[in-house]
Amino acid sequence: MLIVGLTGSLGMGKTTAAAHLRARGLPVFDADAEVHRLYATTAAPLIEAAFPGATRDGKVDREQLAAALMAEPQRFAELEAIVHPLVRASERAFLNEEAARGSAIAVLEIPLLFETGADKKVDATIVVSAPADVQRRRLAHREGFDAKKIDSLLARQMPDAEKRARADFVVDTSQSIEASGAALDAIIEKLRWHRRRAYALYWA
Repeated sequence: MLIVGLTGSLGMGKTTAAAHLRARGLPVFDADAEVHRLYATTAAPLIEAAFPGATRDGKVDREQLAAALMAEPQRFAELEAIVHPLVRASERAFLNEEAARGSAIAVLEIPLLFETGADKKVDATIVVSAPADVQRRRLAHREGFDAKKIDSLLARQMPDAEKRARADFVVDTSQSIEASGAALDAIIEKLRWHRRRAYALYWA
């Protein structure tokens, strides 16, 4: 089974790209969605212990947690040390299930793919990218995203140029959705012949 890492900075179009891959029949693991699930279950008591007052009714209160991290940005690493191992375990379960199912390709949609070193455990990487002005315009339309928050979030991510340089494939999402979809379709065809070794080395 070939393992593909899909990533891109905020506002670059990961969700749309993942939806296209699913529509083409590829199984996709959404790391962001898994974090949301963990915040409401397994991770909540661990985060409360580290960040008192960051949960409510047994679930992480994302606003309270964000406020705590804005006050002490150096504690992001502490949060990641709690959450990342739980996400990795879920990824492993997903990949094992897809391998048992006989899937030829499985996709891990991971926002911090390069930042966390997860790119070393996949066979190929796809980065979705758009010019900075397009990215900021998209983010400005999201609820609760002002310039300060956008700057803070982007500062924690690897620069887009570096992601593009490290990627096996880059999809320009500044054009139409149809154009991005066509680019992804072309990549899928190339991936069918790509070397497959990550699953046996890191996940099986």
